[in-house]
Amino acid sequence: MPDDHVRAPRDESELERADRNFAELLQELRVVQTGVQILFAFLLTLAFTARFPSLDSFQRGTYVTTLMLAVVAAALFTAPAAVHRGLFRKGAKKEIVSVSSRLAGVGMAVLALALTSAVLLVVDVVHGTPEGVVAAAVTLIVCAGLWGALPWALGRRITEREERSPASDRGR
Repeated sequence: MPDDHVRAPRDESELERADRNFAELLQELRVVQTGVQILFAFLLTLAFTARFPSLDSFQRGTYVTTLMLAVVAAALFTAPAAVHRGLFRKGAKKEIVSVSSRLAGVGMAVLALALTSAVLLVVDVVHGTPEGVVAAAVTLIVCAGLWGALPWALGRRITEREERSPASDRGR
């Protein structure tokens, strides 16, 4: 494989890098925020359906847990906008990016739990608790794999390639 996989350094200042990183983070948040909003809207409507009163205490607890997890995820994903607004024009873009990135990471973890809990609720109502627990476990494993293990493994592979490549010394 040619050395084109080695990232060339960008010709940008620290402030330009922070601006670009924040713009990329906001684009990522736009993608996940839509999913959170759909999940939250779905959950809000459930309590007003004809079948809701027939839920048992476990299902109602799962519903409330799912609703609260969706609220926390939505709050975490919108917090970067509030942080930016609060620190706008204070020369704190690097800090905004750092805090916002952490908020987004925690938001992804909470979203994984919200999705897991939502699957537990729906499958429990449709098929029963044992099936719901299995479906929820699979959901959590898939989210952890795609959102955690996959990026970690790719990052590790990239780091190993860069360490082996003599061309990587050019960018340092």
